[in-house]
Amino acid sequence: MRRMFLAAAFSVLGSQVFAGTSAGYGQGGQFSRFDPVVAQYNASGEEMRIIGHCQSACTIFLAIRNVCVDPNARLLFHAGHDRQRNISERWTQHMLNHYNAALRNYLVAGGYMRTLAFHTISGRDMINKFGYRACK
Repeated sequence: MRRMFLAAAFSVLGSQVFAGTSAGYGQGGQFSRFDPVVAQYNASGEEMRIIGHCQSACTIFLAIRNVCVDPNARLLFHAGHDRQRNISERWTQHMLNHYNAALRNYLVAGGYMRTLAFHTISGRDMINKFGYRACK
């Protein structure tokens, strides 16, 4: 019984959104869920911590001016697409516009933004190779 309770509790916690972190957003989704968060954090100046698994639309949190990346985070990038999973230049550009120049150039040069396959970059590399601030 205790195991079932713990499993249920972790299941609920895993889907919750924790203020100030990317937790609860890690699986990505539609930009309409993410763009307002970016705008809110940029308006308030509050820190956003990218932690854990952050794929797809979650990566646009990199555009928050007071963002930090946990060295143990994993960010997964791919081309933007429509609801039918057709690659879209418009949505790919929307994502790219949220990244700094070093990351954007790397993703474009590597062809990672021309496919729906995920390309993973560690939080450590986001900090050391692409200049994002490490969370303290």
